[in-house]
Amino acid sequence: MQSAETVLGVLRERGRRSLPLEELYRQLFNPQLYLLAYGRIYANDGAMTLGATGESVDDMSLGKIGRVIDALRHERFRWSPARRVHIPKKNGGRRPLGLPTWTDKLVAEVVRLLLEAYYEPRFHDASHGFRPGRGCHTALRKIADTWQGTAWFIEGDIADCFGTLDHEVMLDTLGEKIHDSRFLRLVRHMLQAGYLEEWVFHATLSGSPQGGVLSVSLCEVPAGRCRRPGW
Repeated sequence: MQSAETVLGVLRERGRRSLPLEELYRQLFNPQLYLLAYGRIYANDGAMTLGATGESVDDMSLGKIGRVIDALRHERFRWSPARRVHIPKKNGGRRPLGLPTWTDKLVAEVVRLLLEAYYEPRFHDASHGFRPGRGCHTALRKIADTWQGTAWFIEGDIADCFGTLDHEVMLDTLGEKIHDSRFLRLVRHMLQAGYLEEWVFHATLSGSPQGGVLSVSLCEVPAGRCRRPGW
């Protein structure tokens, strides 16, 4: 069994060379990736926050990882609906937040690791949003160092980005480089898992839950289409 870093290193190289991925789903059978994923999310503030079930990070074990991998191997794994709550916004409104179960968080983090490894080398150097080692401070530093003669900037925002994400556009974009129907089907089922609000089920015909481990990465991929020539 290859180490997690070896798997991710191969994906980074294929992404850098713009080579397609044809057997990505089988990487979900590697326990090392789940241990790496666990190490990255177990200390998060929301690790103990319950989703639609009573499951939390305390239920983690090697046996549980084995059962998740077995379910994925036989395509029996099913995403649970996220539990929706509303949190205050700075402007006085309220923002919907999706709270996945712990198992869904773990699997989503493994998927995110795979996608990030492949797509990160393809993003433009001027992109700073939701990328490893990047953020507001690196963007401001770049502006200070590069745009010294600029008198003004235009600020833009995508209204309800997470809530309006088009599933077909997302999957078509992934499908341009990921030629693996099982992996794409897993992502589709995640997007369509729905949510529970006051224990009433609602279907998700568009969007990805804000608060979900994978949501930010999925929003980044379509945006990246214009970041580098030859995408």
